[in-house]
Order: sequence, then C-alpha cells, then structure tokens
Amino acid sequence: MTSGMDPSPLPGRQPRALRNTLAIIEEVVAAGPGVTAKEISAALKLPPATTYRLLNLLVGEEYLVRLPDLRGFALGRRAARLAAPTNTRPPAAVRAVVGHLRGNVRWGVHLASFTAGRLVLMDPDRDHPPSDEVVLARYLYASALGKLLLADQPDWRAMVRDLRRFTEHTIVGRTELDTELREVAASGVARQCGELRTDRGCLAVPIRDQDTGALVAGLAVSGPPDRIAEPNTDMIALLRKHADRLAPLLA
Repeated sequence: MTSGMDPSPLPGRQPRALRNTLAIIEEVVAAGPGVTAKEISAALKLPPATTYRLLNLLVGEEYLVRLPDLRGFALGRRAARLAAPTNTRPPAAVRAVVGHLRGNVRWGVHLASFTAGRLVLMDPDRDHPPSDEVVLARYLYASALGKLLLADQPDWRAMVRDLRRFTEHTIVGRTELDTELREVAASGVARQCGELRTDRGCLAVPIRDQDTGALVAGLAVSGPPDRIAEPNTDMIALLRKHADRLAPLLA
C-alpha cells in the first residue's frame, strides 16, 4: 500500500533550486524589507540571473513583494503563513500609557517593539502618521527609534547594508554615525532632525527589561525638526517617565 506522497527523489537540479529559493526567503528575513536583488545575489553567492529568476518566481507566488519604489523586496502575504501568528497589537494597559503621553504633548507619539532585533511599530500615532514602517525597518540609522536599536548592538554595521541619503541632514558617514551611536548608548536618548523628511524630527528613549536590561522597545515623539534639535529636558523627562511605566508591561 502506498502513501499519497511520491517517495522518489527530486530529479536533476530541483534540489539545488529548492535550497536556493529557501535561502532567498531567509535572506530577505535576515536583511529586512528593502533588500535588493544585487545584495541577495552577493550574500548568497548566486549568479544574478539565478537570483532574478527565483525572485520573480517568489513574487509571482506572493511569498515576496516588490516595494513601491522598486528598489527592493519584502516578505509577501503567503510568507506570513510560514510562521506562527503573532499579535503585534499592544495590551490595553500599554495603550493607556501611550495614550496618556499623547494627551500631554502636541506632537506625535509612537511605540516600537525591538523583538528579535527588528523594528516593528506596535502603536503608531494615527493622528500624526510616522514614516513608512518598511523604510524605518530598513534604514535604521535615519530614525531616532532605529538609532536606539543600532546603539544597542555589539557592531551596528552588521545591521546596516547601505547608507542611503534621504535629505541633506541624513548621516551617511560611518565615522560620524559611529560617534552619534556611542552618544546614544551613553545618554539613553536618540534624536534625528530632518534626516528622513526635512519637515520632521524625532526624539526617542529605550524601554528595557527591568530584570535583564535587554532592550525590548522604544518610545518616541515626532515633531518639527527645529524643536527636536533644541534642548528639551522636560520632554525627555516626560518620555522617560512613560517609558518606565511601560517597562514592566512589555518585558
């Protein structure tokens, strides 16, 4: 009696093609949204023609999607079925703390999770929409929340594939960025002033596990870049107060 599965081995080049296809999905997960075909080809040491062919196949099957600017790729609808579902909506107690902060400031307030070393917006401010989440996750060095995550790494360079300039204020020099991230790590405050958009700045503080000290999330306010650039000790104190209230709720 035979089972419904064909026990015969895959013929010809199919095993290699299957391994390469799975490797590409893994690389998109590791590199984050926006990784390009050229970067995937180099990382996996695949011929460009093979890479493009498999990428087109994965896009056609909806395991990957092309980003709107056509610069790179991200996971598609069907890829989400490969992992157990997760609930990114924060609990009511967390939303209450974030909502309280929003009631005390005139700017946008955003809460981001750093689970598994990825920036995911848990509670973005709908009244003051943040930058596109794909951009924030891909170009960590250009946002205050991203700088918090990079500053916490043993080597931030491992998480930055390329330094793209968005505005004249974007920091794209590795030495300059290294200096800034050291300051973020020392002060516990990150800011960007017009680095992603010329009309917006952002100030962020970390949220850490109270027992281990591990970075679990970031709390940020966004507003006019000239106001973010000013000394704002009261705003920082307010951010830290709410981050301390969130810590036991998110650990």
